[in-house]
Amino acid sequence: MDEVDRAILAVLEQHGRISNAELAARVGLSPSPCLRRVRRLEETGVIRGYRALVDPAAVGRGLRVFAGVRLVRHARADVVAFERAVTRLPEVVHSHHVTGNYDYLLQVEVADLPAYEDFHANRLAGLPGVAMVTSYVTMKTLTPGTA
Repeated sequence: MDEVDRAILAVLEQHGRISNAELAARVGLSPSPCLRRVRRLEETGVIRGYRALVDPAAVGRGLRVFAGVRLVRHARADVVAFERAVTRLPEVVHSHHVTGNYDYLLQVEVADLPAYEDFHANRLAGLPGVAMVTSYVTMKTLTPGTA
């Protein structure tokens, strides 16, 4: 991977629907070599896919909560059981196995606070091996270039 590949990736991360001609112009290539590079990046798994960024509030998921989860035990079977169960919850948008005070950091999106209370009490806290959940309700989300 060279600087041109990195430039292609930087543009695609911000503008995933950009045309090949526009992408090529932005990175200083002609369209054919640019398309070959993009296809190679896709085939080698550097580019894993393309997605639409959906406004969570527009689809009834206006409340974002980060939940720190601590497990009772770290035996492999317990970890596997938790991971299988948590990945089946549609409210959990991202799940990260982390170091520090928690074992997992989950990004949860639900309609509102009562919906999160229900999710926490009736689904999340009951997952296999969960010892403790600490919730952080998001007040504002800042992303690069939006300040």
